[in-house]
Amino acid sequence: MAEHIDYYFTSHSPFTWMGHNAFVAVAEKHKKQINYKPVNLMEVWKVSGAVAPPQRPPMRQRYRLTELQRVADFRGLSIIPQPDSFPTNPERADLCCAVLTDQGKDPGPFLFSVGEALWGQDRQIADENLLADLLNKAGHDGQAVVAASKDDAFAELRSVNSQDAIEIDVVGAPGYVYENEVFWGQDRIDYLDHALATGRAPITK
Repeated sequence: MAEHIDYYFTSHSPFTWMGHNAFVAVAEKHKKQINYKPVNLMEVWKVSGAVAPPQRPPMRQRYRLTELQRVADFRGLSIIPQPDSFPTNPERADLCCAVLTDQGKDPGPFLFSVGEALWGQDRQIADENLLADLLNKAGHDGQAVVAASKDDAFAELRSVNSQDAIEIDVVGAPGYVYENEVFWGQDRIDYLDHALATGRAPITK
């Protein structure tokens, strides 16, 4: 059995944020390493057929707002369903996660704090000063990590992750992949937990 779970995410996804702690708890429960893989969600959506929320039919936009509040309530989080700071560019925050992973550090607490800043506090996560502050609070050298994230290698890594996600059929974010089986969305964490607990054969295409 694989010792890791690939975690395809982007930091401005409310569902990445809301499912993060539950996913980490499942990985820890089953003693699985998490491979953090930030993606460009727009590139994934081009292939999976999804569109940005403002481009969706009104019915789906309304349902999304209901779902955001419902999931937040279920996860014990307080959410601002329509923050003024969204939409935003998650690239810098995503690349900071890539830097932390490259340094052998856990990007999880920082990633959750980025989602909390956006969806819980309506703060602008494209702001490098905010990111540096969140990194500092998570125990890292914020300014150094932000600076390191501007290395072209990390942008290339995010692009490669996006293509990997597309090739394995990760429909959107978050996507959890264990032994090539894709679990798309925070509402699939229980299914992932079950697969890990039972040791059943992967269900793949």
